[in-house]
Amino acid sequence: MSAAQRVLALLVGLSAAAVALRAVSHKARLPYPVVLAVGGILIGLIPGTRVAVVGPDLILLVFVPGLVFQASIFLHLESLRKLVTPVALLATAGVVLTVTGGGALFHVALDLSWSDAFLLAAILAPTDPIAVVSILRSLNAPPMLATLLESESLFNDGTGVALFVALVASIATGAPSVPNVALHFLTSTAGGFVIGLGCGIVAVVALRATNEATLEFLTTLTLAYGAYLVADVLGVSGIVADVTAGLTLVVARRRLHLHGDDLLAFWDLAGFLLNALLFLLIGTAVPSREIVDQAGAVVLGFVALTVVRAAAVYALTAASDPHGRLIAWRSRPFIVWGGLRGALSVALALSIAGHAGVGSRVPTIAYGIVVLSLLAQGASLRPLARFGVAKHRATSDSS
Repeated sequence: MSAAQRVLALLVGLSAAAVALRAVSHKARLPYPVVLAVGGILIGLIPGTRVAVVGPDLILLVFVPGLVFQASIFLHLESLRKLVTPVALLATAGVVLTVTGGGALFHVALDLSWSDAFLLAAILAPTDPIAVVSILRSLNAPPMLATLLESESLFNDGTGVALFVALVASIATGAPSVPNVALHFLTSTAGGFVIGLGCGIVAVVALRATNEATLEFLTTLTLAYGAYLVADVLGVSGIVADVTAGLTLVVARRRLHLHGDDLLAFWDLAGFLLNALLFLLIGTAVPSREIVDQAGAVVLGFVALTVVRAAAVYALTAASDPHGRLIAWRSRPFIVWGGLRGALSVALALSIAGHAGVGSRVPTIAYGIVVLSLLAQGASLRPLARFGVAKHRATSDSS
């Protein structure tokens, strides 16, 4: 087979696996991303099936822009306005608490240097709402709960990655410091916001000039990848740029005469395809045998991360909604447990493998925690969701 034929065979094989695993997901009543990741790991254990092309650039440039943009245009804007305070706190202070608290626990429990411990915490700071939101939608959960988890993840992807990049840049200087990290973080997020806003405005102007569904698809596709690329080339946050561009389009959507249902259906299909391929690719690329060697550290790290997540969620939701009017107290364990780690954390771990100044254990432990998060949290989300959603509905009805 030629190189082009091998690539096509890989895509066909992954597509067939995605279809088969979808059936398994329905039959086993497990979140589809969890089944995809497990399937990918099992495929990767078969000799000769590991995918060598998976790297951080492939994930961050091919998959992440589309997935982030798709999540941003599906946000429930009215619910987001009501939840702006808890979402903002979770996506900013929550990320800082995860990195500082997680870093301190990783340093003590895993015997990592301070820089490696904080870097591992930054890799694991972004959460992945895909499995969580799909379960909430299947249970007809109130929009508030789904919006909280989805928007928290969307925004903490941007802040988490910006903080990770700032930490890596500071480590590269040989003398990491808090002011250095803070400067890189602020520059990256502010630059991403400006670029995303500018690209979003240009796209809105272009959309006003067309009334064809296919051109709307192409314009938004160009916006998703163009905003990310411009920001990435200029060295600022592409994820923040994509989130800002998507929200600019959502805010302006009422003034535009778009083929709304067709456009959302296009991005729903695009998101489904990207997620299926990404989770399978990542599953085949995860170094399963190396993770087994670090199993003890992975379990300790997962427990430490869960403790920090619980502390951050309860503290910040108590500060923003002490009476449980927007977020029922009985739903908060689900919010804690719903903070799965996923594809973005794997991409960040891949990007620092072999990096000068970074311990070799860091990416392996990160991979292991992501896999454990998908398996342990993903498999138990549905019963916990029923518990939290029922109380959330009761609280909403009484208010």
